[in-house]
Amino acid sequence: MTLVPPPAPMAEISGPIDLEEFSALRAAVRPVVLRKQVADWPSVVAANAGDAEIAAYLNRESAARPVGAIAAAPSENGRFFYTPDLTRLNFVRGSGRLDTFLDDLLSAAAMADPPAMAVQSEDIVSLLPYFARDNRLSLLPEVAPRIWIGNRIRVGVHYDAKENVACCVAGRRRFTLYPPEQITGLYPGPFELTPAGIPVSMVDPMAPDLNRYPRFAEAAKHAEFATLEPGDAIYIPYGWWHGVESLDPISILVNYWWTPGQPDGIGSPYDGLLSALLAFRHLPEDQRRVWRGILDYYIFSGDPASHLPEHAKGILGPASPERFARMRGVIRQALG
Repeated sequence: MTLVPPPAPMAEISGPIDLEEFSALRAAVRPVVLRKQVADWPSVVAANAGDAEIAAYLNRESAARPVGAIAAAPSENGRFFYTPDLTRLNFVRGSGRLDTFLDDLLSAAAMADPPAMAVQSEDIVSLLPYFARDNRLSLLPEVAPRIWIGNRIRVGVHYDAKENVACCVAGRRRFTLYPPEQITGLYPGPFELTPAGIPVSMVDPMAPDLNRYPRFAEAAKHAEFATLEPGDAIYIPYGWWHGVESLDPISILVNYWWTPGQPDGIGSPYDGLLSALLAFRHLPEDQRRVWRGILDYYIFSGDPASHLPEHAKGILGPASPERFARMRGVIRQALG
C-alpha cells in the first residue's frame, strides 16, 4: 500500500452564475465548483433545517412510483464495489416505497455502524413532480433532473459520456476528478459486471496500491477535488473520470446529464467501443497498425470525403437522421 500526494483544489466560482457565464466555463472544458448556485432551492432550505425536515420535504407528496435501492453491509465501509474475487458486486439491489427508504435512512443515521444505503439516479419528473417543479436549475431548463439519496457512501471512479451538473441538496459530497486522458492510470474494471453500467476504476483513491496499479501515481498528479456543501453545484465536463464520497448520514444530490452537439439519430459511442473491441482488439499487431491509420482517417481526422462529389459521398456525407439510418442498414447487411 502506497500513498500519493493529495489532489489539487478545484477551481471555484461564487454563484449563482448566468447562462453566459455558464457557456464560457463549458468552453474551457475544465471542472468547476459553482458555490451557492442552488442555495435558494426549497429542498436546500429544508435540508439546512435538519435531516427530519428534508425527509419530510421529500415526503410532502407521495412518490408516484417505487424506487430502486442498493445496500451494502457495514463491513464494506460505505464503498459500493466488487467482492475481492471480482465474481459479483458487494451490494444487493431491491425496490420499494420512497417513504420507507427515507424512514430506514433516518434510522440508520442513529446507528454507530450502519449499512450503506442509496437510491440512485431516479428520474425526478416521474417520481416527485412537485420537486421538479419547485427546484429548477435555470442553466439547464430543458434537461431532465435525476436524484440520488443515501448515507455515507463511496462511488468508484468512473466516467460518463455526457456533460454533468450535479447540485448538492443535503449533506456534504467530496468529488475527485481526473482528465479523460488519464484512463491508463485508472485501470478500468470489467465490462460484463459493473456497479452502474460502465467500467469503473479498480483503484481505491483513498488507499491506492501502487504495487498493483503503478500507473495510478501519474494519474494522481492530475487529480482535482472539491467538497460541496448544500446549495453548491459542480460542472463535470464530458468524459472526465470522477469518484464521489458522501460525507454525512443524509446525503441528497440532483444531477443533470446532457450531450450537446450530438446530431439526431447518431449511434452510441459506447456501443461503437464494444464493436471495436470485437473487431480490432485481437488482430495481430501489424494489422492493428493498419486499422489504426484507417480509423484515424475516417473517424478522428478531417473530412474523409472532401475529395468526392456530393452525390457520391454516401454514408460519408454530412450528419442527418436519414444518413444514420442508411449506415445502420449497411451494418445490418454486412453482418448478414
